[in-house]
Amino acid sequence: MPSKLPIASDPNARALAFLRIAVGIFFLIFGEYKVFGTQFTLHGGFQFWINKWLQEGGTYPFMVPVLKNFVLPHATPIAFLVAYAELSIGLALILGFLIRLASAGGLAFMLTLLFSSDYPGAGAPFWQYLGSSLGHSIFALCFISFLIAGSNIPLSINYLRSSGGTKDALRNRTEHS
Repeated sequence: MPSKLPIASDPNARALAFLRIAVGIFFLIFGEYKVFGTQFTLHGGFQFWINKWLQEGGTYPFMVPVLKNFVLPHATPIAFLVAYAELSIGLALILGFLIRLASAGGLAFMLTLLFSSDYPGAGAPFWQYLGSSLGHSIFALCFISFLIAGSNIPLSINYLRSSGGTKDALRNRTEHS
């Protein structure tokens, strides 16, 4: 019976695994300094960024009341949520564990950041909406790719479990080379 798992020697599967791990490293770094430092969570770092986006007009109009009336009044718990979410997303992507859940959370997070900070202005041409959101939209596209692929790609815990472990995964690779 043919396996539904991609073969570890498939260059597309390896490329997707590389991208997943690279994005995971970014998020691990983003979350690590927030979780293990206190500037972002307890000393106003989170509020600084929200206020900066609001003052500079980088927030989409529909998000302004959300940021002012919900996020800022609950800034400290939300800052901790952001910190631990980033760390968790990073760990999940690096380890290849709960990839779809981490990717759904990452996608929601990127869309929230995009609508909170990447507004080019009411009169901007369409391309500026895309250009101003590159930092968040590229990660969003990565998360969509991970959602589609799931966790059955090489270098993930689920892949190793589904293939019978490291020895079977390596044997499958050599059989299909």
